[in-house]
Amino acid sequence: LQEVTASSRHYVDRLFDLDPQKVLQGVIDMKNAVIGNNKQKANLIVLGAVPRLLYLLQQETSSTELRTECAVVLGSLAMGTENNVKSLLDCHIIPALLQGLLSPDLKFIEACLRCLRTIFISPVTPEDLLYTDATVISHLMALLSRSRYTQEYICQIFSHCCKGPDHQTILFNYGAVQNIAHLLVSTSYKVRMQALKCFSVLAFENPQVSMTLVNVSVDGELLPQIFVKMLQRDKPIEMQLTSAKCLTSMCRAGAIRTDDSCIVLKTLPCLVRMCSKERLLEERVEGAETLAYLIETDVELQRIASITDHLIVMLADYFKYPSSVSAITDIKRLDHDLKHAHELRQAAFKLYASLGANDEDIRKKIIETENMMDRIVNGLSESSIKVRLAAVRCLHSLSRSVQQLRTSFQDHAVWKPLMKVLQNAPNEILVVASSTLCNLLLEFSPSKEPILESGAIELLCSLTQSENLALRVNGIWALMNMAFQAEQKIKSDILRGLSTEQLFQLLSDSDVNVLMKTLGLLRNLLSTRPHIDHIMSTHGKQIMQAVTLILEGEHNIEVKEQTLCILANIADGTTAKELIMTNDDILQKIKYYMSHSNAKLQLAAMFCISNLIWNEEEGSQERQDKLRDMGIVDILHKLSQSPDPNLCDKAKTALQQYLA
Repeated sequence: LQEVTASSRHYVDRLFDLDPQKVLQGVIDMKNAVIGNNKQKANLIVLGAVPRLLYLLQQETSSTELRTECAVVLGSLAMGTENNVKSLLDCHIIPALLQGLLSPDLKFIEACLRCLRTIFISPVTPEDLLYTDATVISHLMALLSRSRYTQEYICQIFSHCCKGPDHQTILFNYGAVQNIAHLLVSTSYKVRMQALKCFSVLAFENPQVSMTLVNVSVDGELLPQIFVKMLQRDKPIEMQLTSAKCLTSMCRAGAIRTDDSCIVLKTLPCLVRMCSKERLLEERVEGAETLAYLIETDVELQRIASITDHLIVMLADYFKYPSSVSAITDIKRLDHDLKHAHELRQAAFKLYASLGANDEDIRKKIIETENMMDRIVNGLSESSIKVRLAAVRCLHSLSRSVQQLRTSFQDHAVWKPLMKVLQNAPNEILVVASSTLCNLLLEFSPSKEPILESGAIELLCSLTQSENLALRVNGIWALMNMAFQAEQKIKSDILRGLSTEQLFQLLSDSDVNVLMKTLGLLRNLLSTRPHIDHIMSTHGKQIMQAVTLILEGEHNIEVKEQTLCILANIADGTTAKELIMTNDDILQKIKYYMSHSNAKLQLAAMFCISNLIWNEEEGSQERQDKLRDMGIVDILHKLSQSPDPNLCDKAKTALQQYLA
């Protein structure tokens, strides 16, 4: 190494020569020495070439030729390893190169841009370095018109540094759409391609950009039409894929209708083509992920995709990778693909999840694909978090099917790995896994029993205390499903697991979803007489407090209706009734809701009254008298004249109890 370093030292020494001509020759020799030689690059960085090159690049006295050659060498050093790029960043190369863009000399500008491009596409470079000074973006926009090289490099810089809505907004506000649109018809393929990539990142999940793109035209042709032309089979694959991504983003943002022919007849089939065995691994991954995003929320597109080119069967190949080793002659390629095979599995799970999101027949087809359930179960325990998340998503999508919950899910004991996933997963996995658990806990699902035995109540009660809203909703939702038509022991376990404190916490949650699901849980707990009486004998005081709290609070109609239904259930108990009859405050509230302006609330209040005055039950006479004294009978008479047939019938039925 000493020898190598020594042989490299003379390159660096020559940068300090007093004769400018010798310095220039030294930089040119250095350029030739480092091309394609990573060892040489590392040596020169260690020997301190970078600060000197940057000094020469920034010196006003340096000739333009010398400054340009310095930028070229720096660009070549950046082409090496990630450590090289880190060393360059540590020497503050970016501000120096950005300063260089102010030069009048085009060749020097292009060399600076090429070097900037190489640095910005490295994963170790923070994108935000591009946005620290607003004048940089506007200057780059102005340089777009200078040459095909400035166009190619600047578009490439933008597409790599545009991460998330903030960056999209900055680029959009500086006129990215108008400045880049005409590059889509450039004579240079590289420029067209980089401009297209720019649009694909600008439009991703961005309605503002997408809505603008629809109406932009270049040479009398609208952008969507230009994108469709770029989708055609005779175009290079990366161009087809990237334009499909642009059209997908525009469709998801609502800028193009889902039934538009450019989506149904062009974009969707193009993405399905990308999933075929013939395509390279990364093309298959990107094709499947983009297609999953395109069809995620649209039933019709899901149906069309499911019958295009045998897609469901084609995706099964994503799990058998590499499919035919003989086809892969390139050992490097084989090595790369084996390392990335998990990306294929992730993409397949994602696409299956989208395909099966709504349609029962599609779900059946997916599950009948060879070994599908085993693949999902294996996916749930893979080391890659992305694969686990996608597998859970796929399982969640399929768990919406009553038929499958009763059959395949049972045969494969899916709940076991699912419960394991729920033990200590990150939030994004927990949210989807707990949603799936909600479905597995519906009363018609045979998995309900074993899940209960494996400690689910404790797990779900802990979810209801999560900071994360979606997890709180899912925890309480799953408990609500669990309590539906459950035996008394399960109901008692749930109440014990939740604690009265936590129940109150949930009933005063700021999110209406949490509140509604908690009321749903209470309603399910308080069903069938023996259960109602048992629960009210142990938790009656707290539950009545909670009911009062909600009926007095500022809540919407649905919340109040659900609460009155809980009261009606309590009124149906044998001993539980007394908790209402001895509580004048609650009785006055029921009376108030009988005369409310909303018929739903009136009806719910009437259920309470009917259950309290029912004749065949012990003590009904005393209850009837007390309610008559409160003026309930007068209200019933009034309601029996109501134009609403439901209210009218209910009131008449109640009055008959008094006459009997």
